[in-house]
Amino acid sequence: MPHKLTPLDRIRIERLVWTLDQRLYDLPRASRIAKRREVRANLLEAAADQGTGEALRRIGSSGALAREYLGAEYGDRPHHSWVAAAYFVALVPLLLNYVLSEAANAYGNGLAAAHGTGIFTWSGVSYLQSPLTFTVDQSGVSHSGGAWTPAVYVVWLAGTIACGRLWRLLPRPTRGRQTAAV
Repeated sequence: MPHKLTPLDRIRIERLVWTLDQRLYDLPRASRIAKRREVRANLLEAAADQGTGEALRRIGSSGALAREYLGAEYGDRPHHSWVAAAYFVALVPLLLNYVLSEAANAYGNGLAAAHGTGIFTWSGVSYLQSPLTFTVDQSGVSHSGGAWTPAVYVVWLAGTIACGRLWRLLPRPTRGRQTAAV
């Protein structure tokens, strides 16, 4: 017996399609869109035949379905993640700049409270930033310097590769020599 789809049924179906799409961001865009459309069409058809609850129960969770799609695309081995790499590459500088600026501001406020006026040099946070020069006078505290060291850039690059497992993009070496058939 055919079932009539209500707006709530369509919302339930779209929720599963949306959560599946969010879990498939590591797939190429065209492939992700095709899978999203296929799942939506199959769910709408099954919901019309058996009811939305039964259709959603039979398809399973979006996480399990995403694992199957990713496994079909990349194999069962762990795969790279552009999303994780993008989060790392974007958030680490924000966090590092916040921490280093707070340390510099705390040092400058301490100088102003303890010494009054003058020009002072602070070596900064070791291995992360270059030395800072503080100028303390009646108008307040100002500082210059404190650039990232080359070590920060190396760790930032290595962390991006590790976080996104980007080495998995490299072609896999073959396990033996193949000889040409004569």
